[in-house]
Amino acid sequence: MSQNKKIVPLPTEEDKTLDLALRPQRFQDYLGQERIKKNIRIITEAAQKRKDSCIEHILFYGGPGLGKTTLSYLVAKKMGTGIRTIAGPSIKKTGDLAAILTNLREGDILFIDEIHRTNKTCEEMIYPVMEEFKLNLIIGKGPMARTMDLKIPRFTLIGATTRLALLSSPLRSRFGATFKLDNYSTKEIGDIVKRSASLLEVKIEEDAIKTIASRSRFNPRIANRLLKRVRDFSEVEGKGIISGKEAINALSFLDVDEMGLESGDRRILETLSEKFEGGPAGLQSLSIATGEEEETIIDIYEPYLIQLGFIKRTPRGRVITEKAKEYLKKK
Repeated sequence: MSQNKKIVPLPTEEDKTLDLALRPQRFQDYLGQERIKKNIRIITEAAQKRKDSCIEHILFYGGPGLGKTTLSYLVAKKMGTGIRTIAGPSIKKTGDLAAILTNLREGDILFIDEIHRTNKTCEEMIYPVMEEFKLNLIIGKGPMARTMDLKIPRFTLIGATTRLALLSSPLRSRFGATFKLDNYSTKEIGDIVKRSASLLEVKIEEDAIKTIASRSRFNPRIANRLLKRVRDFSEVEGKGIISGKEAINALSFLDVDEMGLESGDRRILETLSEKFEGGPAGLQSLSIATGEEEETIIDIYEPYLIQLGFIKRTPRGRVITEKAKEYLKKK
C-alpha cells in the first residue's frame, strides 16, 4: 500500500447521531437551493389540493453532501407519508426489489440513493412499476414459465445520484421532475455553520464561522464535519468559545488549507505537476501514481479542483493549470 495513501477514519456513533441531529426537519430550516424548494412546494401543494395520494416521481442529482437525502425526507414530511430508504447497490436481485415494492403502502415514498448503481435487471423491472404501478413477475422456468402482473400501491419514487450520466435514458425519462443541486455560496455555508453550532450548543465567533465556511468547499456536509472537528480541538486546546484564530489553528492541524484543499487534493496536483510534467495524464495512470481509487478521484477530488480552475479535463487526460502551479509554488 502506498505510504501516501490517506486513511479516512470511519464515522463514530457520535458522528452519526450528530449528523441526524443537524439534518433540517422543516423546509424553513433547509438553507440554500431556493429554486428547488420552491418547485417542491408547488408540486406537493398542488397534489394536496387535488387530494392525490402521491406526487410524481422525482430525481435529485449533484455532488455528495449537498442535501439530496435531506430533501427527500422533507418531501415525505410535507406529504405526511412514510419513506423507505435503500441504496441502489444493495438491490441485486429482482426478488429483493419485489419484496420492497410489495411492502409499500398507498402514498409512500421509496428513496433510492445512488440509483445509477442499481442492478440493470432490477432497473428494467422498475419501469412498469413507475408508470402503471404494476409489477411484472415471471413464475417458473422454460416452457412452464408464465407471467403475472401484481398491483402495487401508488407511491412516489425519489432517486438520488451523483453521476447523472450513468443513469440510463429509459429510467431518467420516467421521472416527472429532475432537479440539480448546486454548490452553496460562502454566505449560505456560513448560515449553515451558525445553525449547526447553535444545535450543538457551541459558542463560536463570527470570524471562526467565516473561516470554516471558506474552507468547506461550498458543501454543507463538509462544513458540519469541519465544525465538529474544530469543536473537539477547541474543547481540548481552547477556552470554551471558538475564535477565528482557534478555527485557523484547528483546520491547519487537520491539514485543511485556506482554499479547503486537503492532502489528497495537493497530492493529485503535485503528481500532475512533477511526475507527469503538468499533464496530460490518463485517469488510470493518475490513480496508480497517487494511490487513490479512480472513483475517488472522479467523485471526491476532481469536481472541486476543476471548480477552482486547478485542473482541466482534455481528450488526452487531466492537465494542471497555471493557477494551480502558482498555488503549489506558494505552498
